[in-house]
Amino acid sequence: MPISMGVPKEIEQGERRVALVPAVADRFSRLGVDIVLQSGAGSRSHYPDDAYEGVRIVDSAAELYAQSGLVLKMHPPGEEEIEQMREGTVVVGMMQAHRYPERVAKMRDRRILSFAMELVPRISRAQSMDVLSSQAAVAGYKAALMAADRASIFFPMLTTAAGTIRPAKVVVVGAGVAGLQAIATARRLGAMVEGYDVRSATREQVESLGARFIDTGVSAEGSGGYARELTEEEKQQQQEVLEKHLVAADAVITTAAIPGRPSPRIIRREVVEQMKPGAVIIDLAAEGGGNCEVTEAGRQIVHRDVIVYGPLNVPSELPVHASEMYSKNLLNFLTPMIEDGEFKPDWDDEVIADSVLTRDGEIVHAATRELVEGTSS
Repeated sequence: MPISMGVPKEIEQGERRVALVPAVADRFSRLGVDIVLQSGAGSRSHYPDDAYEGVRIVDSAAELYAQSGLVLKMHPPGEEEIEQMREGTVVVGMMQAHRYPERVAKMRDRRILSFAMELVPRISRAQSMDVLSSQAAVAGYKAALMAADRASIFFPMLTTAAGTIRPAKVVVVGAGVAGLQAIATARRLGAMVEGYDVRSATREQVESLGARFIDTGVSAEGSGGYARELTEEEKQQQQEVLEKHLVAADAVITTAAIPGRPSPRIIRREVVEQMKPGAVIIDLAAEGGGNCEVTEAGRQIVHRDVIVYGPLNVPSELPVHASEMYSKNLLNFLTPMIEDGEFKPDWDDEVIADSVLTRDGEIVHAATRELVEGTSS
């Protein structure tokens, strides 16, 4: 019997994305899946109900959960949502277990099979499913626009009747997906861009975008595409070199974040106080406490005539394409598990098995199990 896939409205305040866009809903329908959409689920992403052809529309979340065996979410379901689900329901989304351990415990107790998209292994075969990368690309692009919008100067060099205006100097800290997209966008806007990352392997990527790589002499290659923790000596050396570039910048964009862990503090208060009057810092790591010591999550402040902005949930500010990319990630992830409309996961598949958060009344992911239950056994 074909599985029913439910797409509810997101309950997180300010969230404008939707987990399923009409074009991808059509692709799921062709796989034999029956789709149920809560009325208005896509409206904040500019996808009205009537754009979802062949999809059943229901008025309430309770009605949707009663009819759905598979639920697609952007964020983890709230406790009330979990209560409305049938036992054994499959839920797929970004579960953020470190932020919502109580929701994980509730999914365990309700015997919900949950897949955390942020746990998808970062291997070549799974690149098309990587929601962290797709959403980081949106955030990096938007961060460059935020910096340009708040800057007191032009980004590009301009030759005018009043003379030549030099281009802005932009420093991007962190050369992951968000950082590289920020570099590319700032370059398109005409700025002179420098990029920095503790992983020396990113030099080639930074330079391929037309930016200059800031070499501090410190390398911190880590596993899983993330940087390792630096020693105190390495941090000191990193700071001394990097800070010279930061104080000379017109705009700084920081992107150094590791899911589930505090963001590394890279920009000291004293450095902010040495920056140019009117300089701008966009701290994309604000959710984890920020890369800058003066960052206040979700707020824009002015510290000694330097604008410091720590935006939250940046991808939601571009809901059309952010939703489209996320939706395609889900399609690529779930397609191998759907056969003639039925949900049939291959538990021997590394991508599927490693992405499970809860299953059969247990927390499968070891780090989350230790967080919630206090044991790694």
